[in-house]
Amino acid sequence: MDLVLKRSYYPDGCNGTLFINGKQLCHTIELPWRNNQRSQSCIPEGTYRLKLRFSPRFKWHLHVLEVAQRDLILFHPANHALTELRGCIAPVKRLTGPGRGLESRLAFQQLKQLVYPAFQRKEKVQLIINS
Repeated sequence: MDLVLKRSYYPDGCNGTLFINGKQLCHTIELPWRNNQRSQSCIPEGTYRLKLRFSPRFKWHLHVLEVAQRDLILFHPANHALTELRGCIAPVKRLTGPGRGLESRLAFQQLKQLVYPAFQRKEKVQLIINS
C-alpha cells in the first residue's frame, strides 16, 4: 500500500494532501522545512517504510522508518505544527493556515482504518513524500 503525501511549503509550516492508492484521504500539517533539523523541521521528501507502533501517549500510531539523521518520526493527531509537532506528521480534515488544521483525531482515525488492515495482511506500507 502506498501513501502519497503532496506537500506545499510555507515559512510557518507545511501543508499537504494525503492520498492512499490514488484517492484523497485527508490533509496533513508539518513543521516548516529547516534543513532536516531534529525537532525543528519536516522530514526530507522521499520514500519511507511505515510500521505500527504503540506508545502510552499516542496509543497505536504509525512510525516513519529510516529517515536520515532522525528518529521517532510519527503520524499522530495535532492541529498546530509549531506547538504540537517535533518533526512528525499530523493528518487533519481541514487546513486553516500554514501548519494548522482542524479535526486531526478524526482524520487520524480514518487513516488508521485504511492502513491497519494492510499491516494485518502483511503488506508493505510505504509513504512517498513529494511536492
